[in-house]
Amino acid sequence: MTSALTLPSGGLLASSRPETTTGYQPLPFELDHLLALRVPGLIETRRHIHSHPELSGEEFETAALVHRELSLAGLKPRLLPKGNGVICDIDGRPDGPVIALRADIDALPLDDPKDVPYRSTVEGVCHACGHDVHTSVMLGVGMLLAQLADIGQLDGRVRLIFQPAEEILPCGSLEVIEAGGLEDVVQIFALHCDPNLPVGKVGLRVGPITAAADNVTVRLTGPGGHTARPHLTVDLVDALGRLVTEVPTLISRRVPANSGLLLVFGHASAGTRYNVIPSEACAAGTLRVMDRDTWDEAPKIVAQVVRDVLAPTGATVDLEYLRGRPPVTNDARAIGVLTAATAAALGPDGIAETPQSMGGEDFSWYLEHVPGALARLGVGRSGPNVDLHRASFDVDERAIEAGVRLMVQTALRALAAAR
Repeated sequence: MTSALTLPSGGLLASSRPETTTGYQPLPFELDHLLALRVPGLIETRRHIHSHPELSGEEFETAALVHRELSLAGLKPRLLPKGNGVICDIDGRPDGPVIALRADIDALPLDDPKDVPYRSTVEGVCHACGHDVHTSVMLGVGMLLAQLADIGQLDGRVRLIFQPAEEILPCGSLEVIEAGGLEDVVQIFALHCDPNLPVGKVGLRVGPITAAADNVTVRLTGPGGHTARPHLTVDLVDALGRLVTEVPTLISRRVPANSGLLLVFGHASAGTRYNVIPSEACAAGTLRVMDRDTWDEAPKIVAQVVRDVLAPTGATVDLEYLRGRPPVTNDARAIGVLTAATAAALGPDGIAETPQSMGGEDFSWYLEHVPGALARLGVGRSGPNVDLHRASFDVDERAIEAGVRLMVQTALRALAAAR
């Protein structure tokens, strides 16, 4: 499906380093100089990954690229059992703690309309959520921390996780956990691109920062028939209309208003002819909710309301409720580490408050096992910003250096705090 992700030869791109932020602290042991040398190559890597995106579960060439780059840095990465993700430990002092840093690597099923040299070369696949940036940032972090480990200045072990399948269900984070990705880990951190923040800003929040997200599919069946005689059959178009208009409203009345429960159908289909009542209909959508308690109750509530609404229609109902991911709930101590790291990496002005999003993120499954936090990395461009999951989404590439600097500082501070 994709061409091999072999990095092109030749000169590196010109550096896109952000302007120096007042109040930031230099990285230890002259890593700033090494980072400056690495930034053009990291930008080139990001553009190459952007040009060669791979769908969730199919990230084999992306994983091979990550494995190759980490090996060239002197590390010993290992592929996940399916070969579409990578785990790599950077070994420092053997008596130190283990801190994990996670990047997701999959793309979305969208065409890429952008007029840029690094436009996607794969029809119908596009990095419209910034995972190419996450991957490039984490590669840069690995290269720098490997240097610290080589000179005996890494106070423990840092585990880099390059995770597949963040965008689909079942979640790729569960594959990583099953493969031992959290073994011995005491804290875990991640970044996610945020086009609403400029480069140099990092969005931080204690507690829930995303919503829970599940998939809901309802299939309706009936005998079918003539539109002249709906009383002799089951009118599935009418039933489908009731489903997509009444159910979302009614389930919101079964939960506290501040739970933020939201059911939105993104697909609905029934019939092919104007004068034929169809025998099949279907609607599919996502249910999102902001608090964990309501998420736990959501499947039961949805099932009851769907039955109540559709019972008078006579339609046969098949409800598929696919559990997705709980909210990402940031640990207060982990946010303390990220706050200090942001001030050190980007200056105190880099710290920004961020609201809870209705988006879902499978980083939440890691936090079911160990404490940690997700931060929002500013990637906003000049002019109107394009939201995540739109095909024309792009980033200010100066965010790559900012992200590397932040995550290196995060790893060092987390190791120090956990000793």
